[in-house]
Amino acid sequence: MTHAKFHDLNLSNAVLIFSDIFVLFGIFWCVQLTTNTPDPSGDLYVWDVINVVHLIYFTLPLQLTLLSVGLYNEKIRESYSGIAARILVAISLAYMLSTSLYLITPMSFPEGFSREWMYTTALVALVLVRYIAIRSRYQMLGRLKVLVLGAGERASLINRCMRRQSDRVRIDIIGYIPMPGDNQETSNVSPIFTSNESLEAIVQQNNIKEIIIAADERRGNLPIDSLSWCKMQGIQIIEIIDFIERESGQVAVDHIHPSWVIFNALSTRNRVGQRLYWLFNCAIALFILLATWPMLIAVILMIKWEDGFNAPVLYSQERTGLKGKSFAIYKFRSMRTDAEKMGVQMASRADPRITRVGQFIRKYRLDELPQLINVLKGDMNFVGPRPERPYFTTQFEQSIPYYNHRLFVKPGLTGWAQLKYPYGEGIEDAIEKLKFDLYYIKHRSLILDILILIRTSEIVLFGKGR
Repeated sequence: MTHAKFHDLNLSNAVLIFSDIFVLFGIFWCVQLTTNTPDPSGDLYVWDVINVVHLIYFTLPLQLTLLSVGLYNEKIRESYSGIAARILVAISLAYMLSTSLYLITPMSFPEGFSREWMYTTALVALVLVRYIAIRSRYQMLGRLKVLVLGAGERASLINRCMRRQSDRVRIDIIGYIPMPGDNQETSNVSPIFTSNESLEAIVQQNNIKEIIIAADERRGNLPIDSLSWCKMQGIQIIEIIDFIERESGQVAVDHIHPSWVIFNALSTRNRVGQRLYWLFNCAIALFILLATWPMLIAVILMIKWEDGFNAPVLYSQERTGLKGKSFAIYKFRSMRTDAEKMGVQMASRADPRITRVGQFIRKYRLDELPQLINVLKGDMNFVGPRPERPYFTTQFEQSIPYYNHRLFVKPGLTGWAQLKYPYGEGIEDAIEKLKFDLYYIKHRSLILDILILIRTSEIVLFGKGR
């Protein structure tokens, strides 16, 4: 299993997860001690199956909601007050989710057990844990000292794909070693080792844990003997494309070879797996329909209120799906009825065609709720590349390498690209989103889909949807 398969799980956020679990266990145990009488055997508290279930009903919803609001992402850019607000949202959602569990199961909440006090204590404790973690720079736990073998165009991929400091919290790039054949004229990497020291000496002096192979021309130029010695010392050696994929969750499409796509780009399911996956998607779609029907009615009324009783509420549009087959996608109408009187146009961030209600429902992705019909019909999955209009698909296929590989899987309501990249409205954005789509297609699994679904909550709750 490669590092990429963990999809953002590493030592720093693993420590944070276990710290939260430890704190929540402690809170639950303290509440039990203060609300239960001693056992006849003399023990203050006896752990039985019932109490274990109560513990799960308390901790599991909290862990899920903390994940859903982005609090296990060490690259999150929020102030202390912003993180405290997210914790409050997570606590509120967990309280409702836990209440739902008690309502749909035969379990009853213990008498004398103050849930409000327990969740309030959890709020204070989790805010304190985050404060201590950030002050102690928990993101640096397990940070790798990295050496890059190469200082040319391929090495500059690191700067292009990992521009922000938050993108590099897991690694400490000690420097770049120029190699014969490197195109340093187009590169802006630094620091560059200019001494004549051997690779072994540089590795030992700087306590290097990983070497990235990023030479522009590898054939006959790599120090094979030195790299073999490094590998024997337990130093990890990784190719630049695999490094970018692991650290950023994207595939550098400009620098991969056709063989990469042929051998790596598609994770497939057998026929039974496809049927089970469709049932999984249908179950989620039906659950969301049952949970959001009042919201659906509210959106319909808002659209009618703004545009008049005779104005259409839904609209359908042709999109490109699995293997290039077209299908009709359904959405709540968020633009004027004459939005395309000038021809086919790609939506933009501040599109003047969007109505006032449309601005709101697009922000919180409410306009996409009718796509649950597409999921039930089998046109779409919940998770996958976003479906594009055939007009733009044809354009992108002609100008973007490997763009048609997005059609290897069904499109989705949400996806890895939606989590990792902001709203896109042109060919440059399409290229960037393709990098994340190829990563998803290569690594897709039920676990990754569930992770994306949970983390999509952050987009919806904090108005980051498009």
